[in-house]
Amino acid sequence: MTDKLNRFWPLIASAAFAVLLAANAAQSAATLKEARSVLPDTPSAQQAFADAPDGVDPVVTGPVSAAFKQRQASANCDAAVWPNIPMVCYPD
Repeated sequence: MTDKLNRFWPLIASAAFAVLLAANAAQSAATLKEARSVLPDTPSAQQAFADAPDGVDPVVTGPVSAAFKQRQASANCDAAVWPNIPMVCYPD
């Protein structure tokens, strides 16, 4: 009887190790996904223009493309107030 039980211990141990490994991988992947969602993809206007404490006006006085004007209109840049100005309001 003990010979039959001894024969299954490596199988039981490897199955338990596989379950622990899968649980650890799932927990690690969930942690990475949460950490990525917290980080901002693009810097805010306040971060990009840190040397301008009073803010930077997103109004462009030079020539710009029609696509840029459309991007500004869709982002509602005219009503944006410092420091909540989207970076799309500024030219590249």
